[in-house]
Amino acid sequence: MNIHEYQAKEILIDYGVKIAEGGLAFNTEEAVQRAREIDGDTWVVKAQIHSGARGKAGGIKICKSHNEVEAAAETLLGKKLVTHQSGPAGKVCSRLYIEAGSKITKEIYLSFMIDRSTERVIMIGSAQGGVDIEALVKTNPEAIKKIYIEPAVGLQDFQARKMAFALGLDKTLLNHAVKTIKGCYRALRDLDANTVEINPLVVTESNELIALDAKMDFDENALFRRRKIAELRDNTQIDSREVAAAEAGLSYVGLDGDIGCMINGAGLAMATMDMIKLAGGEPANFLDVGGGASAERTERAFRLVLADQGVKAMLVNIFAGINRCDWIAEGVVQAVKNIDMKLPLVVRLSGTNVEEGRRIIADSGLPIITADTLADAAEKVVKARNEVIAQTSKGA
Repeated sequence: MNIHEYQAKEILIDYGVKIAEGGLAFNTEEAVQRAREIDGDTWVVKAQIHSGARGKAGGIKICKSHNEVEAAAETLLGKKLVTHQSGPAGKVCSRLYIEAGSKITKEIYLSFMIDRSTERVIMIGSAQGGVDIEALVKTNPEAIKKIYIEPAVGLQDFQARKMAFALGLDKTLLNHAVKTIKGCYRALRDLDANTVEINPLVVTESNELIALDAKMDFDENALFRRRKIAELRDNTQIDSREVAAAEAGLSYVGLDGDIGCMINGAGLAMATMDMIKLAGGEPANFLDVGGGASAERTERAFRLVLADQGVKAMLVNIFAGINRCDWIAEGVVQAVKNIDMKLPLVVRLSGTNVEEGRRIIADSGLPIITADTLADAAEKVVKARNEVIAQTSKGA
């Protein structure tokens, strides 16, 4: 689960990380008021969206007067920002963070994340921080310092000092840097975060170490014990289909294709999407209905998939172990009738009571295409999708 910059900063303050003075605004008037409350002659107006690279997308404005703050707020609020991280759909800005301008002498990069391949926490730093850190990884990987942390013992003081020296900081900032580094690690550990990233972490003219930006994302599976973190979720920044799926207890991820999928089991879902691509199609979603797909749950899944207006055909692929194929078949028939589905539907059933499930679908009188194998199902759904596109082209 991602959170906004201002939320991450509010968390990191409690862990000893210093930030610039700032405040949240939901409209133009509040933005100007926040600027009046902050001393100085420079303010930074930042769009709050769940995406990095906001500066390149025009989502960060440096202002020298309250009138400029007002103009920046009017420009950003309600604007859709498209970054290389947000994808072509972009993210709509509905809130701003107004921050005091800082006189920067050095920008550095610092992050902590879970490295699942090594089963360690990895601390990453670079003396060359800022907006071009992604390019730095490709052009000058030697400038990136990595330190692996054993979870059983945690971050050691010598590791924090080693990173502080690698960041090229003055000795006078060493203690502050170690405090900041250890604070970020504790935030990751204590709150079940997957990532804590500060980019940039800056040294100011007054020789202070300040986090100018902050990013955190959290393990969804741990939110049941992190209620305060869960409350930070901003559903306006999430695909509405994913929000609806979560409310229905379904695992859904929207994709860019046009073949809708309803599958039980994450492994089977991944294999099904691979087979669709191998057959020449593109999946529109990942949807795992789980092991207890009742008729009502099946219908909710159908409605969720078909809510995507780009879907041209749909594939249902079920392996019934705990579940039963006849129950699934009844749910599919009920869903198709209740929704009055017009798009081609391919159903592949396997497992417990498969013959009875196939009989229910065959006796339904509905134009449901059946398949015996996964490869057969993928080929049939891609063929059906192609026919829909061809008919649409003729109609146009």
